[in-house]
Amino acid sequence: MLSLASAIFGVCFLVYLSIANAQYYRSPLKYFNVKDYGAVADEKSDNSQAFLKAWGDACEWRGNSLVYIPYGTYKLGTVSFEGPCRGFMRFVIKGVLKAPTHPSLFSTNTWIGFRYINGLVVKGGGYLDGEGASAWPYNDCSKNPNCTPLPVTMRFDFVTNSKIHHLRSINSKNSHINLFACNNINISFVRLTAPNKSPNTDGIHIGLSTNIKISRTVIQTGDDCISMVSGSRNIDISDVTCGPGHGISIGSLGKSPGEIVTGINVRNCTFIGTQNGARIKTWAPSLLSEASDIFFGDIYMQNVLNPILIDQQYCPFPSCSNLGQDNSKVQISNVTFSNIWGISSSKVAISLKCSKLVPCKNVQLDNINLVYHGRGGPATSSCLNVIGASYGRQSPPSCL
Repeated sequence: MLSLASAIFGVCFLVYLSIANAQYYRSPLKYFNVKDYGAVADEKSDNSQAFLKAWGDACEWRGNSLVYIPYGTYKLGTVSFEGPCRGFMRFVIKGVLKAPTHPSLFSTNTWIGFRYINGLVVKGGGYLDGEGASAWPYNDCSKNPNCTPLPVTMRFDFVTNSKIHHLRSINSKNSHINLFACNNINISFVRLTAPNKSPNTDGIHIGLSTNIKISRTVIQTGDDCISMVSGSRNIDISDVTCGPGHGISIGSLGKSPGEIVTGINVRNCTFIGTQNGARIKTWAPSLLSEASDIFFGDIYMQNVLNPILIDQQYCPFPSCSNLGQDNSKVQISNVTFSNIWGISSSKVAISLKCSKLVPCKNVQLDNINLVYHGRGGPATSSCLNVIGASYGRQSPPSCL
């Protein structure tokens, strides 16, 4: 009898949980309008506390919550929206958010941050104005390897199962979007813009993150459109238009030991007037690290300086001039460049400069058609310390 009673109780409890969960997931959205918390769209008042209070109440609501920023222009100081939250969160930006412009507020590495959240949606069609012109003169990273980074416009740390879409970010002080220790993030229909001379304004910077999907996005910046550094795994990038900027880059790698990037898929993208196209870069000198299982395919290049580039002699600082050029210890392997066509703005359309210590392994060139219309004759390719093969059409002639 006890076992029968226990079984009946167990069944009833499971039914109760199912009903409770169904009610939870079907629960209507509860709106938390920042204006109800004192936010003022006057372009002068600091609305940080109003935004944080709205987030705090929404995060505590046991159900589905929506933090709402209506139309208007809001000045916003540094904010960090923290979880975990009791329900799924939506952060809807309809208006324009403007970042601080006083130099005393540039010491933080983030303007708008989201941390420790599962099930977040950030959207709305609004603008994030990083006010980068107020900060770029303070960037000395091109000369100082130990420079203090300026604030990232929007940073996601330890965020999972989330979406970012239909947003516009302009004039970021540093990267527009930064992902760190994230999993299962989908970014789509965003437009990221900064002048082509703005320093370190990467579009999307990814580190220590897995299962990231980026699609249907336009990125026009002064640095990498998308950069993937150590710990980037299973990254899918498609239908991205890049330019101006430094291309879609893996790395730089090898500054610390054991850095790994693997499972990168870049396809159906367009590069317009960029410094680089499909790029892998490692420090020289560098420590033992690895980049593997990388695919760049179905890509159009329009007036790109370095359409296809592996650079294992990367070091942008003047202090690098006296260092050896073939001492990268980053192993690059299983890399495919497939169906890439268009116009190179330099004679060397394909440059594969790998390490003498650990040559690149299994690099494949498949159906390449890159032309050069400048002086000095047709486009060429250059290979150094590469083990690989080429297939199909090869223009310029393959160096593998």
